[in-house]
Amino acid sequence: MKLKLTKNSSRRAKAIFVLALPAMLEMSLNTLVGMADTIMISRFIGKEALAAVGFANQIIFTLIFVFSAFNAGATAMVSRSYGEGNKNRMNKIMNENLTLNLILGIIVTLFTFFFADLILNVYDITSVVKAFGTTYLKYIAIGQVFMFISFASAASLRGAGDTKTPMYITGIANLLNIIGNYILITGFWIFPELGIAGAAISTAFARFIAAALYLVLFASNRGVLKLHPGWMRITSKIFKPLISLSYAAGIEQLFMQVAFFVNGIFISKLDTTAEASFRILLNIESLSFMPAIGIAIAATTIVGKHLGEDNPEESLKSGLTAAVMGALLGTTLALIYLIFPVFALKIFTTEAQVINYSVPVLRIVALNQAFLAFVVIMVGALRGAGDTKGAMYITIIRLWLIFIPLSYYLIVVSNYGVAGVWIAEIISFIIVALIVIRRFIKMEWAEIEFFAET
Repeated sequence: MKLKLTKNSSRRAKAIFVLALPAMLEMSLNTLVGMADTIMISRFIGKEALAAVGFANQIIFTLIFVFSAFNAGATAMVSRSYGEGNKNRMNKIMNENLTLNLILGIIVTLFTFFFADLILNVYDITSVVKAFGTTYLKYIAIGQVFMFISFASAASLRGAGDTKTPMYITGIANLLNIIGNYILITGFWIFPELGIAGAAISTAFARFIAAALYLVLFASNRGVLKLHPGWMRITSKIFKPLISLSYAAGIEQLFMQVAFFVNGIFISKLDTTAEASFRILLNIESLSFMPAIGIAIAATTIVGKHLGEDNPEESLKSGLTAAVMGALLGTTLALIYLIFPVFALKIFTTEAQVINYSVPVLRIVALNQAFLAFVVIMVGALRGAGDTKGAMYITIIRLWLIFIPLSYYLIVVSNYGVAGVWIAEIISFIIVALIVIRRFIKMEWAEIEFFAET
């Protein structure tokens, strides 16, 4: 299909921006609270604790993202129903997906709590780092079921075009998390100094509050999505298309999180300075990655909505516009990393050894941002169109055929250290950018149907 720039381009970009801005702010808030955790743990406890939290969180998010894959299907289904104006189906999808996430959340919570020590054995880490990690993992496990509830709730709201509510709830939860960190890590007033356990307890409590706010909102009947106890059960009309869309997203997340897990093992073979550097650089990169995720959320919703309106051409143009916007934003943020690397690093740590190690790597990180944003948003657009299989194939190709082999070679074989991670990422994103844009422009996703009468 031949694309033309028209007077509608600015209208399209504005619509994407209006929807993306709250999601971008929400993702940035998540980044900021992660940064606050990193800063407090690094400065108040030490680099061993920082490394431990990094390894523990890798495990936590591996479990969460794999088992909450139903949310990708739910967002696509809700956004398509939103475009069709089918409010009844939107609510059925939300309630059923919430039930599935609640069940899976309980399972993951129990597994993480009772097997924390054994899980960390996969990493080649010191006994000190493992002790910190085990403590953190046990306490943080308590909040996992609430995180599943929040993810499911936010996914449905975004599919319905509401990106503001998740932003507000995330902001409240993150503020509580930061305050709780300060009180419980260092001790304040009647609260004892709990160290790394305090950081985990604070995070778990914040996740509980977020889940409670979502449930109160749905129960209040104030918004378009409402909690219906009678619909909180598994039905074939919703579950079949949800599974059809989500199983590919689940496989994608499994391959993605295992890839990150394997890469974490490569990193664990380096010294503690390199491990701490890696965690700090991830936090810095997330300043540009999370806004890209926010735009991807908007792309998912808008592409699905226009398909529900039977306007696939507008879905195509909106997806491409969102990807270009993200790449431009990534380029802008990359300039900050290139020009002010030491300033960015000193926000997280005062250890000269870690800063000196990280400065040249951060400049490499900067080169990755435009390609990363473009691919992430294009994949989000594919998901919104219901092409979760395409998103899965692209992710697996990038990670397992390109990134992991290169990362292993550069880190373990060639001793590039942490720099090897981002060299491998840059190469993988450049190659996959060509693949994803070709698939999206072919528009085979416009023929995907996943609803029976509901």
